[in-house]
Amino acid sequence: MLEVLDQSTLNFDQGSLFILNISLAIIMFGVALDLKVADFKAILTNPRSFLAGILSQFIFLPFLTWVFVLFVNPPPSVALGMFLVAACPGGNVSNFLSHLAKGNAALSVSLTGFSTLFSIFLTPFNFALWAGFYAPSAKILREISLSYFDVFQTVALILGIPLIVGILINSRFPSWSQKATKILKPLSILIFAAFVAIAFIGNYKLFLQFIGLIFLWVLGHNLLGLASGFSLAKIFKLDLPDTKTLTIETGIQNSGLGLVLIFTYFDGLGGMAIIAAWWGIWHIISGMAIALYWKNTPSIK
Repeated sequence: MLEVLDQSTLNFDQGSLFILNISLAIIMFGVALDLKVADFKAILTNPRSFLAGILSQFIFLPFLTWVFVLFVNPPPSVALGMFLVAACPGGNVSNFLSHLAKGNAALSVSLTGFSTLFSIFLTPFNFALWAGFYAPSAKILREISLSYFDVFQTVALILGIPLIVGILINSRFPSWSQKATKILKPLSILIFAAFVAIAFIGNYKLFLQFIGLIFLWVLGHNLLGLASGFSLAKIFKLDLPDTKTLTIETGIQNSGLGLVLIFTYFDGLGGMAIIAAWWGIWHIISGMAIALYWKNTPSIK
């Protein structure tokens, strides 16, 4: 029965995909309007926490994802979705959640900016590397003949350019940037949420058929993401605010980017798309729960 996930595709027309690309670029632009060059320089004053965050995001989480895939042995398309989500940079709501949890907001903003820039190169690389280590998913990649240079270009256009433009505008027009981000962030998130809902509604039969497994797969994978950040923070002996931030940053992934890549290069492959779409919903729920817990129990270490 699980073979249906590998053989099905989610319906999503080219016009909707174009608007999804635009909304994701707007989200990234809104995030960048909060960034300053000084935020990147601030990393030099806190290099240990920054290093732990980068290791957690781009090495530890993809590795744990590979271990998780070997353990649960999901259908190949589901495994591809997990590898792709793990290869994506941190999600845009992580800054808000870190602030809510009374974490290190400056570290969160810096990690978001750096991980987004690094993702232009590391998202295609990590996805190809870890998906290639799992034979069933590697077979799909060979059949599709995915061009990783094309993936690199897509990530650069959707994330890299809006990020750089947003930082430049903020450096020149800080007052305008503060006003614009208050509008752009909630608007772009609402647009993205609407498209996730449309993806589910248009394919509700497939989703309902596998809701139990999908929930467990994403729940387990998301817990690994949160555990990755928390564990690295403990290994690096970081203080509580930095621990909160690393946990949230690693557990909140840019699944919107994952959806764009899935519909662009994999024709909305069923298992991949459902995993990424449900991630987009679940990581906000889990991240909000953890942020509220930490907000109300600041003394617990």
